[in-house]
Amino acid sequence: MTRTLDTMAYALRRFLGLCYRNQNLLFVVSALVTMSAFAFVSGYWFFYRAAYVLGGLVIICLIWARVHAGALEVAVERANDRLQVGQEAEAKVRLRSRSKFTKVWLEAEDETDMPGTPARTVLTLSSNGSRNWKVNVRCARRGIYRAGPVRITTGDPFGLFRLTRTYGERRQLLVLPRPEELPYFWSPVAQLPGEGSVRRRTHYITPNASGVRDYYPGDSYNRIHWRSTARLGRLMVKTFEMDPTSNVWVLLDLDGSVQAGVGDESTEEYGVRIATSLAYHFVQSNRILGLMALGQEAVVLDPTRGSQQYGRILEALAMAEATGVKPLSLVLEEEGRRFGRHTTLIIVTPSADDGWLASLETTVQQGTRAAVVSLEAASFGGAEQRRSLRPEALSSLGVPAYIVRCGSDISLMLGPAGMAAHAAPERQKAMAR
Repeated sequence: MTRTLDTMAYALRRFLGLCYRNQNLLFVVSALVTMSAFAFVSGYWFFYRAAYVLGGLVIICLIWARVHAGALEVAVERANDRLQVGQEAEAKVRLRSRSKFTKVWLEAEDETDMPGTPARTVLTLSSNGSRNWKVNVRCARRGIYRAGPVRITTGDPFGLFRLTRTYGERRQLLVLPRPEELPYFWSPVAQLPGEGSVRRRTHYITPNASGVRDYYPGDSYNRIHWRSTARLGRLMVKTFEMDPTSNVWVLLDLDGSVQAGVGDESTEEYGVRIATSLAYHFVQSNRILGLMALGQEAVVLDPTRGSQQYGRILEALAMAEATGVKPLSLVLEEEGRRFGRHTTLIIVTPSADDGWLASLETTVQQGTRAAVVSLEAASFGGAEQRRSLRPEALSSLGVPAYIVRCGSDISLMLGPAGMAAHAAPERQKAMAR
């Protein structure tokens, strides 16, 4: 008996909660209670019939909603769980009705926490019919998001009941940052012995062709040296030497106290975009590349070469958050042992504090060549509007600086357009050599 009463109380609480959330149902139930009370008090036939009609309406609408929500099969297929900013997350949803009744006004929504409006549509399924729904959601911002499940909502013509079912599983989507071409970027070359190249053969294609050899099955056709082939009468391919073996480090400053701006127009997002573009630039040049980003989680990827390293860097930057507590000066002091005479260090920072310049000077005196990409925090609406990083302080160290402002084109600002005037002579000398 007690268990029955508990079940009835639970059902009543759910029904009252449903009435509270649905104003249409609340109105009909209130009218039903009122008509029933009047019929009981007065005995007038009109109130009895009104109560019967309202009660029957509630029961019929509940049956309608449950019939439309049941006997439904939904299959969800997702194409890829690793995407880049600008691409579209694609899902294919197939709905099939196993009911003999037509299902009208099925509201379908692909649940996701990606920025923007979730994909929604309204479908009608005929008796034992099926429909396909293709979902395309543009990836507007890097990060880890969830996609799914698909939520199907239906109801009755009077809007008294709304029943929801979910189909499919929840999956994670990793949205990687998108690189930009840097055709004008220049960074100082590390202090390598001799002419700056290592006399070591490599299977990579580098700018340093060292000679020719006979063609072997499996050699790429773009390595064939046609002049030697014509002269010797047999296929000859070019051999290459390793490009300069200097390690390139990209240091992204994720100290939360120096960041400015919100969303896409923030120093955090610009810093990640710049670091991504630098990584792409050096990987395309087949350089040995490492990444250091000390945010909420410390990310240190030791320098190595190849597309796998580029993939690891993209994954780290996709999850990077500017919530670190270590200032740039402390990072340079603690991690300075990683840099040496064979290292080129590129710092991406919005910090306008001159304190970290002393740490950079110590690093440069150890033989490290450096370049700085300075994000002008004032242009992002930051608190440091009263001052900005002084390029002359960097030029005195022989460090070129690129100034990037909010709304500027990164591919242009990481070139002569964004390079501080005091650093231009050094680049001109390097280009002349």
